[in-house]
Amino acid sequence: MHQGDVYAILSGVFWSMSVILMRVSGLHIPPLPLTIFKSAVAVGFFVLASQALGEAFVPELSGEAYGRLVVSAVLGISMADTMFVSALNRLGASLQALADCVYAPAIAGVGFMMFGERLGFWELLGGLLVVSGVVVGMRVTPDVKSRRDLVIGVFLTAGAHIIMAVGILLVRDVYREVSVVWVSGFRFLVATIVLVVFASCQADRGQMFLAFRRRDLWKAMLPMTFLGPFLATICWVAGFKYSFAGRAAIYNQLSTVFIIVLAVIFLKERLTGRKALGVTLAIVGALLVASN
Repeated sequence: MHQGDVYAILSGVFWSMSVILMRVSGLHIPPLPLTIFKSAVAVGFFVLASQALGEAFVPELSGEAYGRLVVSAVLGISMADTMFVSALNRLGASLQALADCVYAPAIAGVGFMMFGERLGFWELLGGLLVVSGVVVGMRVTPDVKSRRDLVIGVFLTAGAHIIMAVGILLVRDVYREVSVVWVSGFRFLVATIVLVVFASCQADRGQMFLAFRRRDLWKAMLPMTFLGPFLATICWVAGFKYSFAGRAAIYNQLSTVFIIVLAVIFLKERLTGRKALGVTLAIVGALLVASN
C-alpha cells in the first residue's frame, strides 16, 4: 500500500464521521449558512496548522497558479459543497451515500480527460467491487419527501462530485509543489469570501451567519468542521498528491461503507445481510487495489 493510499483511506474515515454530524446539523441549518460556517471555521483551523508548521502565508507561485487556485476553490468548495449539503437535506444520509457512488467514476473520468491517467485491470476490478459494495449495502429509506426531491438530490450529488473533481485536479501540479495544508487553507479562504458575497446578494441574507448564532449546535458543527473540511480535506488532497487520481478516488469511495458502520455503532441501525455483503465487497475491492 502506497503513502497516497493511506491518506485516501483516512480521508474517507474522517469524511464519513463528518457527514453523520453534517446530517444532524443540516436538519436545523440551511445549506448556504452551514457551508459558510464550516468553510470559515476550517480557515481558522488551517491558519493554526500553518503557524504550527512554520509555513509561509504567501508561497512564491505564479499569478496563473493563484488564478487556478481561486477557480478551484469556487468550483470545488463554494459550489460543490453547497450542492452536497443541499442534496444531503433532500436525500438523507443513506440515499446520499448511494448517490455518492458517482464520485470514484467522476474522479477517474476527469483524471483520464485531463491527464490521460489509466487504471490497470485489477484496479478497475477493485473499483467496480467497491462501487458495487456501496450499491448493494445501501437501501432506499423513506427519508425522501417526494420524487422531485429524489431526482434533484441525485443530480445535485452527481454534479457536486464532477465539479469537485475538476476543481481539485485543476491544481494538482500546485499541491504537488507546495504544502497540502496551505493549498487547502487558501482554497477554503477564497471559497468563504465567495460564499459570503453570494449570500449578501440574496433576499434572506440575514440568515447568512445563522450557524454562528446557533451555539446550541456547535457541539455537532465544530467537530463536523474539524473532521471534514479540515482533516478529511488534508488527507484527500494528500491522497491525490501521492497517488493517481482514479486510485485515490477508489479508496475515498470507502467513506460510504464507513457511514454504514458508523450508523450501526452510533445510530443503532441494524446490520442487515445486505449491508454486510456490501461492506465485504467494498473491502475486497479495496484490497485488490492495494495489492497492485
